Amino acid sequence: MSISQSHTPEVMNYEGSGYKKDFWEGKGRDYEDRVERIAIQRLIPPTGKRLLELGAGFGRLTDLYDGYEQVILLDYSHSLLQDAQARLGKGERYIYVAANLYQLPIADGVCDAATLIRVIHHISDVPAVLKQIRSALTPNAVFVLEFANKRNFKAILRYLLRRQSWNPFSSEPIEFVKLNFDFHPHFMADALGGAGFATKRRLAVSYFRLGILKRFVPTSVLVALDKWLQPTGGVMAYSPSVFTKNVAVGSSPVRNFDGPLFKCPACGSTALMKQEDRLTCGGCGAQWAVRDGIYDFREPLK
Repeated sequence: MSISQSHTPEVMNYEGSGYKKDFWEGKGRDYEDRVERIAIQRLIPPTGKRLLELGAGFGRLTDLYDGYEQVILLDYSHSLLQDAQARLGKGERYIYVAANLYQLPIADGVCDAATLIRVIHHISDVPAVLKQIRSALTPNAVFVLEFANKRNFKAILRYLLRRQSWNPFSSEPIEFVKLNFDFHPHFMADALGGAGFATKRRLAVSYFRLGILKRFVPTSVLVALDKWLQPTGGVMAYSPSVFTKNVAVGSSPVRNFDGPLFKCPACGSTALMKQEDRLTCGGCGAQWAVRDGIYDFREPLK
């Protein structure tokens, strides 16, 4: 895992990090995986035309979107997308895209749903990214966003006991480690509204994300309790993780399912000509690699 920097804000890069094996497989996170799946299934429409899975990684959650005709798996890490491709296969149903969230290469209005799970805590300019996502969505599309909650019970207790200096009740984000942010629900609500989203539902998730509880209480019990508590996020959200259901409002961009899927990150043109190993932009001439069925829009070819 490293931090990449160009003319856009810094990006957390999981290229070659072993994220799948080092963080998920056999690492005692079955509880987190199961409650996150419950939350997503409560919020995302079960069927649709095209879903954009942002920060898809190795495709841990992609099976939840089987009701969609096509799924775009987008991540900054080419190696994680290779892991996802090995699990899900190639073909027209899954489109694999390596790209920067600050410069999404997805054409306007081509998706009717999107998810961003366990990603935005690495984003320093949240409004900019949310506006990029909104541009890729049709009017009334559903966008499921998960964010790390600054105002959680553990942070509140630590603050009251004077074991941390930052105030969990203040609205500004807190960067507790380089490119790792917690967000107050009010901050995120304002950012979503400013980007063209109306929040329709909020769930409080992972209340029992404590090692001692996971060690001594059966996972099935913790999952059942979490499932019961999740709807309380609508009136109070003090959990480590918050999931929101947001609807794209406004009339622009128009629905464009049958138009070009990609746009050039450099100039915004959708006139991209595909060759065997690259896409060439008819607007600015930039060329973008296609490697093993993965479209790479991170940096243009030299």
